[in-house]
Amino acid sequence: MWWLISLGIMGAIWWLSSSPDTPGPPLVHPLDWVAHFTAYFALAYALGRATGRRDIALLIAVWWGALDEVHQAFVPGRDAGVTDWLFDLAGAWIGSVLARRRGRAQRGVGRESGEADEAVRNQTW
Repeated sequence: MWWLISLGIMGAIWWLSSSPDTPGPPLVHPLDWVAHFTAYFALAYALGRATGRRDIALLIAVWWGALDEVHQAFVPGRDAGVTDWLFDLAGAWIGSVLARRRGRAQRGVGRESGEADEAVRNQTW
């Protein structure tokens, strides 16, 4: 399910970037950066849940952001920007961290759980 969500977010980002005007009111600074942050937060979170790996989720999301910025350079009315990509990166980093923590929490993996499991394994009856 998380792979489908990830692909849906990637498709939505690409579709929105393909149009000179995004739907709704125009986003002025800094609201456009908030949109970049939020989109890539969601993407990296979904990728993190899909892969179970923070590093892979971050890598895919950051590369998608870079590819999207290059793509926007060729869309009339759009421009590519390093600052936009940095907000993509920030959102992706936080999203991937939270996805990993959420996945670990749902599996019951953590310091307390791991220490308790180790203590049980080392017990002699």
